[in-house]
Amino acid sequence: MSRCGNLLLAGILLSGAAGCSRATSAAVGTGPGLQAEIEQVFDRSARDWNAGDLDGFMSDYAREDSTSYISRGQVRYGFDRIRAAYASRFAPGAARDSLRFENLAARPLGDAHALVTARFILHRGDSTTASGPFTVVMERRADGWKILHDHTSTD
Repeated sequence: MSRCGNLLLAGILLSGAAGCSRATSAAVGTGPGLQAEIEQVFDRSARDWNAGDLDGFMSDYAREDSTSYISRGQVRYGFDRIRAAYASRFAPGAARDSLRFENLAARPLGDAHALVTARFILHRGDSTTASGPFTVVMERRADGWKILHDHTSTD
């Protein structure tokens, strides 16, 4: 699959069996450092999703009113609204397919920001139940990389 996403300040959905597949080349101008850091974030995010840990999964998003999430033609602003959009998938007894990420690529946008493109795959056994490209804008903070903007599409 090819890298996905254009950024006009756009972002992602994290919606598997844990893990990011490695990108075929290092991030532009960063060597392996930025790429490895971002892969670790998304590896843990997939593990949190698959374990049913909503708070762990949401820990990648900046806890701000300006944090944005675009998916299915809707724009949501604010950490609390984004969390509410995911909450039903984590309710006791809710069906939540496994998550994994593929084709993750991180590109620096200055010293403290990065553009990340990838593909999310939700699956149940051998069957893909949803997938699509996403783009996120992330900021490096004292407590790690945080998503400022997430734009996710589905195929």
